[in-house]
Amino acid sequence: MAADRLLHLLRAPGCTPSAGLAPVSAARRSPSRAQRLHFRQGPAGMRRVSVCCSSSNTNSGEEEEGMTYKDAGVDIDAGAELVRRIAKFAPGIGSFGGLFPWEDNYFVAGTDGVGTKLKLAFETGNHDTIGIDLVAMSVNDIVTSGAKPLFFLDYYGTSKLDVDVAEKVIKGIKDGCKQAFCKLLGGETSEMPGFYAEGAYDLSGSAVGVVKKDKLIDGTTIVEGDVLIGLASSGVHSNGFSLARRVLEKSGLSLSDQLPRNDGITTTLGEALMAPTVIYVNQVLEIISKGGVKGIAHITGGGFTDNIPRVFPSGLGAKIFTGSWEVGNIADAEMRRTFNMGIGMVLVVSRESADRIIEDSHGSNRAYLIGEVIKSEGVHYV
Repeated sequence: MAADRLLHLLRAPGCTPSAGLAPVSAARRSPSRAQRLHFRQGPAGMRRVSVCCSSSNTNSGEEEEGMTYKDAGVDIDAGAELVRRIAKFAPGIGSFGGLFPWEDNYFVAGTDGVGTKLKLAFETGNHDTIGIDLVAMSVNDIVTSGAKPLFFLDYYGTSKLDVDVAEKVIKGIKDGCKQAFCKLLGGETSEMPGFYAEGAYDLSGSAVGVVKKDKLIDGTTIVEGDVLIGLASSGVHSNGFSLARRVLEKSGLSLSDQLPRNDGITTTLGEALMAPTVIYVNQVLEIISKGGVKGIAHITGGGFTDNIPRVFPSGLGAKIFTGSWEVGNIADAEMRRTFNMGIGMVLVVSRESADRIIEDSHGSNRAYLIGEVIKSEGVHYV
């Protein structure tokens, strides 16, 4: 069932990946013995590549069931077409963060919202962590360039200001900034009667960070044989909620239904869906500081399929080791292009540094071997 596949992503406790993403250490005989990785290596190109997906897994029933992101009201292809059209206005568009050169540095900026996860905040009454999601969506984008976040700005729009709710949301934003080691510099509160539905509000935010020009991570040094390391998510994060809500509607489940986690703790479906997006800033910057990182992809809208190729030079792609994922009414290609599949950030690293990165990961900051770079454009699932 489609709902079963979605629930599978939610059952794992914080920062534990979904099935098929086994940690390398699980196959070792003892924690002190490192498993060597044997991959081939090849030349690198320089240009960015377009997105493609080699998955041929389809399910004729999915269109009848309306279990696609497009059927749920979100057209990823339309978004990609808009990016293609507006690229002539801003030639650097398409990266996770925008670069502004300043002396020996790049200022890196990103802006985002939290999408229809807001509707779950309204329905559950949980307004305490949605601000963390807001910060995460921007700071996780700019850290893909190796940038350290400096400050964050927010926008809060509503029909009629509920001070208690707004305070909870903005406190969450402050908490997110604390996790990202950046300053909440300011923001805008807008009251627009008749524009938003009663009890609803909208959020957006922007983050700015900085990286030395000679430390910029842009994927240009990626070569065939490099390794893909995945950093575990806390759940669905802040993407795919239009489809998730559609699946739950058809499944007959409610947000108050109990959901046993893999660690034996029971939570509700609403609580699992509202789990805040992981802020990867500290973990990623620490990994970068030790060397070997060549490219980073934040897995948000577009999932694995659209986001990973954004960091590759021309002619290169990714082979993803999916393991044994359960097949349901949401086709594999749809799942991989909508949800993060238990991985919120993907690092492309040299094979020499892969073992060290995995060995150094622990607790909620686990890193997993999920694939390798191949001489074939797009993302290929095996």
